[in-house]
Amino acid sequence: MEVVEKNISEKQLKLVQNGISKGMNYASYRDLVSDLAKNRQTTGEEQLESLINYTELNDRRMKRWDKTLKIPTEVQEKISRINSKLTFLVLSESWCGDAAPSLPVLNKIAELNPNIDLKIVLRDENLKLMDEFLTNGSRSIPKVMVFDEHAQEVIGEWGPRPSIATQMVEDYKKEHGHLDAQFKQDLQVWYNKDKGQNTLEDITNLLLD
Repeated sequence: MEVVEKNISEKQLKLVQNGISKGMNYASYRDLVSDLAKNRQTTGEEQLESLINYTELNDRRMKRWDKTLKIPTEVQEKISRINSKLTFLVLSESWCGDAAPSLPVLNKIAELNPNIDLKIVLRDENLKLMDEFLTNGSRSIPKVMVFDEHAQEVIGEWGPRPSIATQMVEDYKKEHGHLDAQFKQDLQVWYNKDKGQNTLEDITNLLLD
């Protein structure tokens, strides 16, 4: 997880504004992923079997999280009181295993307050935007930019994983040097047990700081 406050350059501002103007809402993104899964396709130019399989898996996961994700009442009340006009601009791809559990959380948050909007763009179609908001020099996704419409600034960034998962990745890399298939499977098990609560906590803390 990366949480920052930053004054953005004119170039970054234009890229963010362009991303917001052409971004999909959550319903459109879900329709896109579902249609791709049904047709054995994926986002991006590389229609690899592995990416198609991930898209199908992520479609099923998002359906489940959309139905089961719960936001505690006290958190709902805090989010509903936010007065600033904010947009979550998210870079994602249908095959991204970390995006699938995170986007339903962002959508649930946005649904709680009419001042919060959610827009999603595909990373590989927006590399200029991606390259202005790297995480540790990497094009990691999902990447969330929280844009304050009144201040015309990105007031925070989040991604590609919630804080606990980020620590899990760092610890595993230190011990093993890289992330293998077993770890990725273990990470998905953690996501299922966490039920979006760590992402919810991270984003709520970012919004309410």
